[in-house]
Amino acid sequence: MENYDDTILSLVKDRIGLRSNVRDNYLTFIIKGIIKELEDEKGLVIDLANPYHLMFIVDFSTWRYLNRDNMDGIPRHLQFRLHNLIIKCGVAK
Repeated sequence: MENYDDTILSLVKDRIGLRSNVRDNYLTFIIKGIIKELEDEKGLVIDLANPYHLMFIVDFSTWRYLNRDNMDGIPRHLQFRLHNLIIKCGVAK
């Protein structure tokens, strides 16, 4: 994740409303897990310098953190954005 670790974590914490560092380790693993999932399972090449990619990671990480016990599935707006990423970026070769 290069130099974007702190940026993504900070944005996720802002969205959730966290000010302390108590959950940083847990949130960092959620973020890294999502990036790995998108790369390995979806075949995407994630470019964190691209604000669209970065904000998708932030929004998806926020949703996953807030809905960790919810089995309803991913919300439609995240599905739509994920499908757009797959179409636009294609898959890694």
